Amino acid sequence: MRSPTSKNKTVAAWLAFIGGQLGLHRLYLFGIKDRWLWVHPLAAALGWWGVERVRLYGQDDQLAWMLIPLLGFTLAGTALTAIYYGLTPFEKWNARHNPGAPEAAAGHTNWLTIGAVVFALLFGAVSLMSSIAFSFQRYFEYQVEEARKISQ
Repeated sequence: MRSPTSKNKTVAAWLAFIGGQLGLHRLYLFGIKDRWLWVHPLAAALGWWGVERVRLYGQDDQLAWMLIPLLGFTLAGTALTAIYYGLTPFEKWNARHNPGAPEAAAGHTNWLTIGAVVFALLFGAVSLMSSIAFSFQRYFEYQVEEARKISQ
């Protein structure tokens, strides 16, 4: 029997994967007063602002190439959180999120939980590698441009 306050591991993993930018997983698990809940949308909004700046001003906008990786790292971080939630043993999950029910079914892993982990692993790896590649490319292009200015 499910208690009204039990927190489902599968729901938390999918919320971290799909709504991680908005902090929906933090809202679900810890409530509206959680400090980290408010960091997620702020970081994502700054990253999306960087994407918009690239669309408006082109790839040479230095502020944009500093903000876009913030979005990618936020996406990768929330994907990692989904993986962590999905792979947490049910005893540990229930001890932390369902302390009144150590054998609650909400803490058990099922195929939907594994699906969240697999998609989060795929999407998180792509986000992380893309962010790293974009950051290094822009950094080295900037260094080459500065070296050209010095040599002239």
